[in-house]
Amino acid sequence: MHETLLQYISQYAKSSLTDEEKGLVSTAFLPKKLRKKQYFLQEGGVCKHFGFIVHGAMRQYSVDEKGIEHVVQLATENWWVGDRESYLMLTPSLYNIDAWEETNLLIVERADLLNLFQEVPALALMAREMDNRNAMASQRRLNAAISFSAEKRYSDFAKDHPEFLQRFPQHLIASYLGITKETLSRIRKQLM
Repeated sequence: MHETLLQYISQYAKSSLTDEEKGLVSTAFLPKKLRKKQYFLQEGGVCKHFGFIVHGAMRQYSVDEKGIEHVVQLATENWWVGDRESYLMLTPSLYNIDAWEETNLLIVERADLLNLFQEVPALALMAREMDNRNAMASQRRLNAAISFSAEKRYSDFAKDHPEFLQRFPQHLIASYLGITKETLSRIRKQLM
C-alpha cells in the first residue's frame, strides 16, 4: 500500500527517496479502511488526519440549514482528503468527508507530517507543488462557478475528470458543479 504513496511523492517532488526516507514515510502513514458511507470526518469534529487514497472514492461536503448537501470535493485514487483549515488550525470542521466506495487510505497525523517535512525534503517539495496546484485549481473552479454556463462547467469537468463520471452518481456531480440534477440530466441529453 505504501508503494503507491512513495511513487506519488517521488513523481511530484521530481526526486527519488532514500531507503531511510521511505522508512520514515511508511512509519508515519498508517493504513485505514473505510466502508462505503463511513465517515472520515464529521462536521464539528477537528480534522486530526490527512488521508491519501490508495483505492476507493470519497466526497467532502457541507450540509446547509435546509439539509441540502453541497459537494466541495470528489476524490479517487492518488487524491488527498481532509479539511485543510481544520487540520492546520485545529478548529472544528465545516465539512463531512465520507467514503463513497469501500476505500483504503494511508493517513498521517499533523505532528507526524510536520516532522516528515523536516526529515524528508522530497515530501516538503511534493506538498509545495500540490499546494500550488490546489490554489490554481481552486481559482479556476471559482472562476467557472461565477463565469461559466452550466454546460461549460459540465463539459470541462467531463474532460478533466472522465473517471468521476463512472464512479460518482449524477446528483453528486451536479452538486459539485453547483447545478441541479435536472439541469445536469438535460445537459447530458443535449450532449448525446
